[in-house]
Amino acid sequence: MSEARTRTLLAKEPLTTALTAEWDVIDSVLAGLSPQQWALPSPLPGWSVQDVVAHLIGTESMLAGVEPPVPADAVPDTAHVHNPIGAYNERWIVGLRGHSPDEMLAAYRDIMTRRSRTLEAMSQADFDADAMTPVGPDSYGRFMRTRLFDCWFHEHDIRDAIGLPGDEGGVRAEYAFAELLPGLGFAVGKKGRAPQGSSVTFALSGPVTREIHVAVEGRAAVVPTLPGPATTTLALDSRLFTRLCGGRVPAAEHLGEITVTGDEDLGRQIASNLAFTI
Repeated sequence: MSEARTRTLLAKEPLTTALTAEWDVIDSVLAGLSPQQWALPSPLPGWSVQDVVAHLIGTESMLAGVEPPVPADAVPDTAHVHNPIGAYNERWIVGLRGHSPDEMLAAYRDIMTRRSRTLEAMSQADFDADAMTPVGPDSYGRFMRTRLFDCWFHEHDIRDAIGLPGDEGGVRAEYAFAELLPGLGFAVGKKGRAPQGSSVTFALSGPVTREIHVAVEGRAAVVPTLPGPATTTLALDSRLFTRLCGGRVPAAEHLGEITVTGDEDLGRQIASNLAFTI
């Protein structure tokens, strides 16, 4: 008999409130942009600020049953597309590039209003139902947490592009971190090549202050505690941590902002290979 699959069950509230609040925050940022700011390059290769917004519109439109505005064969080959999800995203990017900033903001507001109403009408049972998510089969609620994670990251992509810092702590950040942390095992063990029996602690300061421990016992994974001092500890601001995990900034340009204790070579190796999100 096959092992039963464990689903992530999340309370509909306060998650949906946090998600719709994230959409409202992004709306407030977009409303103040000049046409020139919409055209600025974002931290994501090949995407402008407008393209980031097109991606947000596209994903929520997909969840609302709306097809992309252009077919797959209308999307040219680009170096920053590495998988089918990326190729699907580009159909929205390409399809909305001719829209004016006013049209983009109107489209953003329309789909987020529709999605907010859909979430409001859902029951907890709907939220707990099976769904295919970006991280595989799980619950619809898990999908909504990945949506908050994605939108939160993209809010700060937009802010970084236009030079407008924002709040990176609080409830929305906590949900985003909950979605981010499971990938750290892959970043440390596979990409960072931490050896068997080693352990890593990320000591975060700033808006999200915490210690995150990763143990490499078989497959590397985040663990609540370590039995002793970590093999290497990386102390850094949570804002830099998220950007390194998201591949938003070149690690080589920020190693001086990370304090490494213990095995310094391993610490630098891990810091240089933290990017793991899509």
